[in-house]
Amino acid sequence: MSPKIQKLTVDLVIPVFNEVDVIAETHAHICTIIDSMPYNFTFYYVDDGSDDGTLDSLKALEDTRINVLELSRNFGHQAALTAGMDVTQGDIVITMDGDGQHPPHMIPELLALITQGYDIVQTQRMDESQPASFKKWTSRLFYRLINSISGTSILPGAADFRAMSRQAVDAIKSMPEYHRFLRGMVSWIGFSTVILPYQPAKRMRGTSKYSFSKMFRLAMDAIFSFSLMPLYIGMSMGGLLLCLALIEMIYVLSFWVTGSTSNLAPGWSSLMFVILIVGGILMILLGFIGVYVGYIFQEVKRRPIYLVKRNADNKYD
Repeated sequence: MSPKIQKLTVDLVIPVFNEVDVIAETHAHICTIIDSMPYNFTFYYVDDGSDDGTLDSLKALEDTRINVLELSRNFGHQAALTAGMDVTQGDIVITMDGDGQHPPHMIPELLALITQGYDIVQTQRMDESQPASFKKWTSRLFYRLINSISGTSILPGAADFRAMSRQAVDAIKSMPEYHRFLRGMVSWIGFSTVILPYQPAKRMRGTSKYSFSKMFRLAMDAIFSFSLMPLYIGMSMGGLLLCLALIEMIYVLSFWVTGSTSNLAPGWSSLMFVILIVGGILMILLGFIGVYVGYIFQEVKRRPIYLVKRNADNKYD
């Protein structure tokens, strides 16, 4: 009699914020894909401070595989993903959004690649067919910038829709930094990775929760967490000013050497121009230093990345 083969356990981490209109449909869609698969699935829905009844919608889902983490307030998408990954125990962890834009029909392919030996299956959003937009243009600019100034290569169009082995998840959990950019962190750990392109689906309902200010803060977290280039830029500008000052000094001395000091007219405008340039560069450099110091200050306080109001193990009745 052959021994019984134990099924792999798969944890689905799904952060939600004000998704009351779509969460039931999203869960049902995922279930139609995974119910016939030979894995033991567990859902970890992370309610990131919703105030529209999303939590009640999650409680109403009649599925014993569901666990709900209720955060005490809105900590942000990256923190919510971190909260979900921290409580997972499965052999494989899949992170995805709850708005329907991460297609559940790709879950079998994600799992197949993990079982082939990859530690990370990173999806890449392919939206060339979509019309040009400000968000699309700034996204391309950001990835070009971050890859040129940091030592970590981050895939353009990378999404937080990925599958990871237990070893990769534990590696991410060992990085308790406060300002989190998971796409960069996943790339930084250097585990065996395969890229899986996908076409994003349309949102089922509602609008994106990623406002311009949230995208800007995420970009700043990425730049200041993965690169010291802003400081190097400030130092380079300072070096350039020193070179210009040396050239100016040689130019003025040439009038004294040739005895033509009468031709050396005082230049108020040029003086003010130099002062403004120097002052502006100093302010920029001090600003960069201030941001880094602020990041250090927030790290050394050791405040938690998130606070759980109700634990995932305490299932709702």
